[in-house]
Amino acid sequence: MRSHLSTADLAALAARGARKAGPPPLPPAEDGDAVEVDRTVNKDGNVGLGGRMVLAAEILRGRRVGIRIEPDTLMFFDLDSRELLRTRPNPFTSEQVRALRGLRRAGPPPRPRTEPVTVQQRASNTGVVMVAGQKIALGRLHAGRVGTIHFAEATLAIELGDDVRTVRRTTTQPVRSIKAHRPRKAAP
Repeated sequence: MRSHLSTADLAALAARGARKAGPPPLPPAEDGDAVEVDRTVNKDGNVGLGGRMVLAAEILRGRRVGIRIEPDTLMFFDLDSRELLRTRPNPFTSEQVRALRGLRRAGPPPRPRTEPVTVQQRASNTGVVMVAGQKIALGRLHAGRVGTIHFAEATLAIELGDDVRTVRRTTTQPVRSIKAHRPRKAAP
């Protein structure tokens, strides 16, 4: 490890009875072991790792995150809750990873958020919304309205103003669209 002390500082410490630190308390990480570093995401959504900029996510700008480095992936996670925020491919070799500043052995793997996913969808002109491959008929009364849909493992809760409906989930497809489409204008 690099030291902030000069050779004169080290000589002065040795003269006062200091001794060498010896081997590090933990053995070095083996190839294939997961390691972690902490970085702050810049205003563009990137972090500096090993002299290169790696994309984290723009939504994380200004935030201090942990990065779990595995042989194939980089996992960006919240330092307090270990909630998984983003996953990216690992562009580094094992030698480049070992040279990173602030490297430490990895803790438990980060986990994705356990809260239900919330999406917004606009009902069609017949009052139907389609989310995660499932069509839900809300009725013509709700045609063109934007509803908020909360996904759980077995149910969907649909909020349309004060009206809340619960529907059984019939598909296992992941959610791909989070925001409702803007209203379309009729062509002249």
